[in-house]
Amino acid sequence: MSLLLQDKVVLVTGGASGIGRAAAILFAKEGAAAVAIADVDGRGQDVASEVEALGVPSLFMRCDVSRAPEVEALIREVVARFGRLDGAFNNAGIEGATAFTADYREEDWDRVLAVNLKGVWLCMKYELVQMLSQGGGAIVNTASVAGMVGWRGAPAYSAAKQGVVALTRTAALEYARKGIRVNAICPGVVRTPMVERVLGGDEGLRSQFLRIEPIGRFAEPEEVAATAAWLLSDASSFVTGHCLVVDGGLTIQ
Repeated sequence: MSLLLQDKVVLVTGGASGIGRAAAILFAKEGAAAVAIADVDGRGQDVASEVEALGVPSLFMRCDVSRAPEVEALIREVVARFGRLDGAFNNAGIEGATAFTADYREEDWDRVLAVNLKGVWLCMKYELVQMLSQGGGAIVNTASVAGMVGWRGAPAYSAAKQGVVALTRTAALEYARKGIRVNAICPGVVRTPMVERVLGGDEGLRSQFLRIEPIGRFAEPEEVAATAAWLLSDASSFVTGHCLVVDGGLTIQ
């Protein structure tokens, strides 16, 4: 039986930790020909070393996905190093400040939208150009359950993630006949450094988050990464424009 990503060149943004790190390692284990990693966090180089320890060529580049020149340079370097780009997991994102809508600061709003929505669009913009030139590919964007429902205290995050859902569906329609599939994943609460920052060591808040998860626990990053691997693979060849909820039942309550 062939592995899910056999011989595919794949890119993971936000690959230095959490879901991105888990995805980079899983993609290597699933047979990828090469795994490129991008992040503003230099620990992405450590993840690239982990990938290479599995016998898979890797590349780490520092990249702020909200800046077009950096994203363009990233895609150019991936293709220069590995020859093509078969799959992209646009996972980079930030949690942003927490405040109700009327109290949210404009500068916080601008930064969250720049990374979490504009950043996904910029990555897609340059990925799509490359995939069109080579005759196809697959893209998976990280949205959130906040992209499917309202989320008190996170107006910018929710707006950005719902924008990612709309952008995913739009691009899927635009490129469906060009051999390019575009999907998204919508994780619930995942045991990542970002979630730990949100919790801030508050055990009461942790218990509150656990109570809203019907499955009774947080997701592991590897569980979300496995979903992304499937959506990037040929096993999901008839799936496009789908926003797959990975939330332990949170949004069906």
